[in-house]
Amino acid sequence: QARLVESGGGKVQPGESLKLSCAAADFAVDYHAIGWFRRAPGKEREGVACINRSDGTTYYADSIKGRFSISRDNTKKTVYLQMNSLKPEDTAVYYCAVGRRDGSRKPDEYDYWGQGTQVTVSS
Repeated sequence: QARLVESGGGKVQPGESLKLSCAAADFAVDYHAIGWFRRAPGKEREGVACINRSDGTTYYADSIKGRFSISRDNTKKTVYLQMNSLKPEDTAVYYCAVGRRDGSRKPDEYDYWGQGTQVTVSS
C-alpha cells in the first residue's frame, strides 16, 4: 500500500515562504499523479496543486496561482510545494495524496493521503 509523509510546515509571517515535502515511502513519485491539498478550519478540503504522472504537467488553484509551485525529485521520491508570498488565508493543514488520473484536483479522485502538516501564516 502506498504511503506518503508530509513535512515542512510551520508558522511564518505574511509575505514569507515555506517549502513542503511529500515523501513516498515505497513507490516512485513519477509513476503516479500527486496532488497537494489543504483544509482550513471550517472549510472543505481544497485542491491546491497537482503534477501529472505522464508528463509532469502542473495544475494550480486560482487562489495560489503565481505564488505556489509544485515539483518532484524522482531520485528522492519526493514531491514539493514551494509556497511564496504567504497570506493569512493560506493557513491550513496541507496534505498530499496519490491521484487516480492526471489533471485532477478533486479530493475524491485521490487515495493514500498523508497525515498532513500545519501551515500557519500570522503576524
